[in-house]
Amino acid sequence: MSAVACLIWLIFAAVYDFRKRRVPNWLVLVGSLLAIAAISTGSQPFGVSWTAAATGAAAGFGFLLLFYVAGLMGAGDVKFAGALGLWVGLSALIPIWIIASVLAALHSVLWLVLRRWPSFPKLYLLLSDQRPSTVDEGNVRSHGHARFIPYAAYLALATVVWMVWGRQG
Repeated sequence: MSAVACLIWLIFAAVYDFRKRRVPNWLVLVGSLLAIAAISTGSQPFGVSWTAAATGAAAGFGFLLLFYVAGLMGAGDVKFAGALGLWVGLSALIPIWIIASVLAALHSVLWLVLRRWPSFPKLYLLLSDQRPSTVDEGNVRSHGHARFIPYAAYLALATVVWMVWGRQG
């Protein structure tokens, strides 16, 4: 049952981050509390101990905090990574980071290509989280400020991939 709770939390976080480009504190708190409850009741679905969970949370939060301090990532992404570390521990967090980073890099490259050659303005808007009012006759206009990649959403998707395929064997 805890795996289902984790999956629902991951899906909700991914959808929220894709749509709003932010991860609210209440969503991070819910995920953290669910992970702590799963460990406390002995129903942790991934076999993560208290030590592994604490290490995963500290590593997830601490490593991504460097990107936040550099202005490359939002605070919600950092907090989400900490909560995710509580669920999966450090050993699973590493491949999840790699998968999420590849997905985020693909998002970024596609966004840059579509920004340069706006052949598909609706896809560009989806990737950049701009509203349709910024499209004028097929030409996409930039507002001059950065759009953040929904990294927490990619962490969530990478975790679902790990839950389905990465734990087998």
